Amino acid sequence: MDMPGQIASKVHWRLGVPAVVFMLLSSLDRVNISFAALGMNRDLGLSPSQYGFGAGVLFVGFLAGQYPSVLSLQHVGMRRWIAACAVIWAICAGGIAAVSTPVEFYALRLVLGLAEGGLAPGIVLYLSQFATERQRATTFALPMLAIPLSLVIGSPISGWLMSIRPPQGFAAWRWMLIAEAVPALLLGIAAWFYFPDGPQQASWLSAEERRWFELNACHRVGTAVANDWSVLRAPLVWASAVLWFCLLSGSYGIMFWLPQVIKRLAGIGSVEIGWINALPWLGAMAGMYYNSAHSDRSAERFWHIAVPAAVAALAIEAAWSAGAGPLALLMLLIAGIGLGAAQGAFWALPTALLTQSTLAVAAVAINIAGSSGGAVMPHLVGYALQRTGGFAAPSALIAALLLFGALLVASIRAFSFATAVQGRSP
Repeated sequence: MDMPGQIASKVHWRLGVPAVVFMLLSSLDRVNISFAALGMNRDLGLSPSQYGFGAGVLFVGFLAGQYPSVLSLQHVGMRRWIAACAVIWAICAGGIAAVSTPVEFYALRLVLGLAEGGLAPGIVLYLSQFATERQRATTFALPMLAIPLSLVIGSPISGWLMSIRPPQGFAAWRWMLIAEAVPALLLGIAAWFYFPDGPQQASWLSAEERRWFELNACHRVGTAVANDWSVLRAPLVWASAVLWFCLLSGSYGIMFWLPQVIKRLAGIGSVEIGWINALPWLGAMAGMYYNSAHSDRSAERFWHIAVPAAVAALAIEAAWSAGAGPLALLMLLIAGIGLGAAQGAFWALPTALLTQSTLAVAAVAINIAGSSGGAVMPHLVGYALQRTGGFAAPSALIAALLLFGALLVASIRAFSFATAVQGRSP
């Protein structure tokens, strides 16, 4: 019997796919503001800089909420934790439809970030109980697929919702935000009854499979584990954190602005913008899945991050330089593939270099650094757009960050052979 293969299939379908759904809804309720901006900015009187601040202030909540959220996961278990996160973020995301001033918009985005803050590192921590050493990249890439998937699916849906006549005389952007918040609310309630807190509570695993996880899982999450905060002094952790900041800054620098860029370049309607906006994120999904799977098969981590990051940087610069037309769309697709590929392989690297006692602390620190890219980049892009009137400067900044991240991988590789944090190499 192929025990590892059999268990991996169960974990992917029973936990990986549902985790993707929750991450998808979280991402959708976070980034659908990019479509709402097509009407919201006018209705609320938001300048490009104000909109960029509102899009990015969510990540201030992200940063503040991550450690409390993940520590709560360790103490209350997965089903209670993810149910509470989803219900709170759904109420906040839908509540933005009721705002009438910029300050109200900022406040709800901030609370939305607090509610979603621990989701990504929490799911990494949770799935580490169900992942083996050679399945790291694929297992951790599954929930990460949710971000580009939310844009592939959500962009056409958001564009369509923005194009139809809303009920009760609502503005189209308000209706769209409410409609896309309802699924998270319903699935948050359902999560209470679905997710096991660990392998021992998973009724769909046999007794033999539960015993197998006791011996072979990457990490085990439980209240008895003492978190080792000294890991925050390790250079490897902060090198990984800066790398994650660079990789996510590439995505967030594009994510909240691309619909407005497409509208400015092509002058088309909401539905058409939705389909075009999905293109780079479709590439990101493909890059994320196939590159992480190849990283697992080859057991190589470093080049699987560095090369795609460099490709994405060059493609982003080429896309903005090309202007409207097929070449720009092709470059956006290639940029998406590179971004997704680098991000999909990333978590296999730091998690392999950590122990059970250091994983939770380090994973949240790394994710906080990445999330800060979301707090910084949308506002910087908006500020640069307002000052220059074009996207040449923002695109150069995004490309430079990705190229720096590619170079940083070499430093992390050197640290991985010398750091005292880890007991095994990736």
